[in-house]
Amino acid sequence: MNNFMRFILFTCFVILVSCGKKETKQIPTGRAVRGTFYVDLYEEGEIEAIQSTNILAPRISWRYGNLKITEMVKDGQEVNAGDTLIVFDPSEVLKSIVDAESSLEIALEEYDRMLAQHASDLEDLKAAYEVSRLSHEISKIRFESSVHESEIMKREIQLNLDKAEISLQRAKEQIDNRLKIQNEEVKQKKISINQFQLRLDEAHETLQMLNVVSPSSGIAIIEVNRSSDNKFQIGDQCWGGLSIIKLPNLSSLKAITQINEVDISKINEGLNVEIKPDAFSDSTYAGNVSKIANLAVNKERSSKIKVFPVEILLSETNKNLLPGLTVSCRIIIDKIDDVLYIPLDAVNREGESTFVYKKSGGGYNKTEVETGINNTDYIVILDGLKEGDDIALINPFEEESTEEPDNTVES
Repeated sequence: MNNFMRFILFTCFVILVSCGKKETKQIPTGRAVRGTFYVDLYEEGEIEAIQSTNILAPRISWRYGNLKITEMVKDGQEVNAGDTLIVFDPSEVLKSIVDAESSLEIALEEYDRMLAQHASDLEDLKAAYEVSRLSHEISKIRFESSVHESEIMKREIQLNLDKAEISLQRAKEQIDNRLKIQNEEVKQKKISINQFQLRLDEAHETLQMLNVVSPSSGIAIIEVNRSSDNKFQIGDQCWGGLSIIKLPNLSSLKAITQINEVDISKINEGLNVEIKPDAFSDSTYAGNVSKIANLAVNKERSSKIKVFPVEILLSETNKNLLPGLTVSCRIIIDKIDDVLYIPLDAVNREGESTFVYKKSGGGYNKTEVETGINNTDYIVILDGLKEGDDIALINPFEEESTEEPDNTVES
């Protein structure tokens, strides 16, 4: 029992000693470095081609309804000239072709029947004309032979001749009138046939237009559908003339970014830019600011934040740089040679005092410093530190309850 009690007491002692130990606090540090200091601005952007071929939705007649995408090339897919990029729903056009073919066939049959009827009618009229002509010839011969006839008989013969002439003239006029009517009917029927033929030809041309092919080789970049804020996809409807796909010229590229209105005064054309694709963060490409928009726009539709679109011309291209890639743009606003700078997180302010915690031996001393300009990560030190000094990035005396901090400020 005594041994058991000793074991219990020893265990409690070890636990108490362990709980009483305080872990040494790990202090992240930075170092004062002398070199070239860059005043820069980081913004997110997107790669675009300077020149692109826009693949537009075909402009078709309202008779064929809305354009609906049924097939589409994959976004970013490499294509060759003649490859199919988009196929639109052809159902309404095919229906129109069937209707136009049927209407054209009926019209042609009616035209043939009409010509046959015209020929028959004309035959009848010509036969009637021939009868009238013969009757007129007979009446004329009888009139010429009536020299020795009585006056009454002569008058009767003359009347018969006059009637025959009238009948002949009427028969001739009937033929002329019938020919005019027939010619007009043929003209109208030909117009109708031509209209059906044109409609059929238009439908066939439209059917071909619904299969959109690539005019050249390149990378197919699908555009954003403004009605959904997503890229066009199968099932989407669109208007004729709307850009659906871009075929960018990859020989010259640019990055499009947006600069907040509070920073735009710092940006000038010609400034150097370092560009890093998010997908290839180990690669950096050079460029320079080539264009700054004159007018601000809303950063997003529902946002009141104003930004200025800025174009950055890339000095080089690469197979990994494709339109649509998100990139980080580091715009070099200014650079200062041979200055001392430290991480911005190391600087503390208290009232009008600016100070850092400089490492000294096994501890840290609160040291006043004079600062200059800063960028996103670093700040220039004009006085108070020297090259190689290590400084704490956090307050080393926070949560130190058992020690009195040495807040002596070095002169």
